[in-house]
Amino acid sequence: MTPLFDFAAALRAQERARRLDGDAFLFAAAAEGLADRLGAVTRRFEHGLWVAPPGGGDGTVPAVLRPFAARWSLGRFDALERLEAQAVPCDLAISLYSLQAVNDLPGALAQLRRALKPDGLFLAALLGGGSLKELRDAFAHGESLTRGGASPRVSPFADVRDLGALLGRAGFALPVADVERLTVRYGDFLALARDLRAHGFTNVLAQRSRTPLRRDTLAAMLAQYARAHGADGRLAATFETVFLTGWAPHESQQQPLRPGSGAARLADALGTVEIPAGEKPG
Repeated sequence: MTPLFDFAAALRAQERARRLDGDAFLFAAAAEGLADRLGAVTRRFEHGLWVAPPGGGDGTVPAVLRPFAARWSLGRFDALERLEAQAVPCDLAISLYSLQAVNDLPGALAQLRRALKPDGLFLAALLGGGSLKELRDAFAHGESLTRGGASPRVSPFADVRDLGALLGRAGFALPVADVERLTVRYGDFLALARDLRAHGFTNVLAQRSRTPLRRDTLAAMLAQYARAHGADGRLAATFETVFLTGWAPHESQQQPLRPGSGAARLADALGTVEIPAGEKPG
């Protein structure tokens, strides 16, 4: 089965982002969002696992997240998408966009769940389905107009509901997925391209086109972007960040009630008449 993402390309994108050392404002905002969610948890974590993106780098935990665990170790997924961790199990694991180019996301989440102690907490930030919708539309229009069809130029991003369901599928208890949206307005397309490179969010799809973008295609893409998603000389770009929260199962956690174990009837609470299954109102 052909993978969706190219690990070598993802590696190069991350290495280039580190060299550029640009304004990775999405990372900073998402780290703050993760810190806000951790701040609502009334417990002290002893051992945190920082899930770094592929490649080199020191895997430094953002300063805003560092105080939430007494000590940190580093983990990352290799080319075969196996979790390599310095020390497990841990009681906290955090991923900041480092799962973005994982082909088997359910499998990666399951590995992270197994890396946690019972009642350990997992948090992650990933780009959501509405991210870069303007860029996707502009590329599709430009290529359809000049080449008669579109090639994959922007990575697909999962919907918040799908990501929440994946947490449960991976075996996490009390799964929660929520989304924050940000619209950035750029003075020109090059500024958007620079930000995407600075975050490592360039095209790493395995089926991406390897040929340079034709000038007529680029012109058509830019014209569509300005016409459909521009205002006052600026181009809009949407970024959705989905925050995932899940716990490694433990007997102390809240459990759903068994069907039929409720002490009060829903019909009584709603002030309606209960109709047995299979019957229709006359």
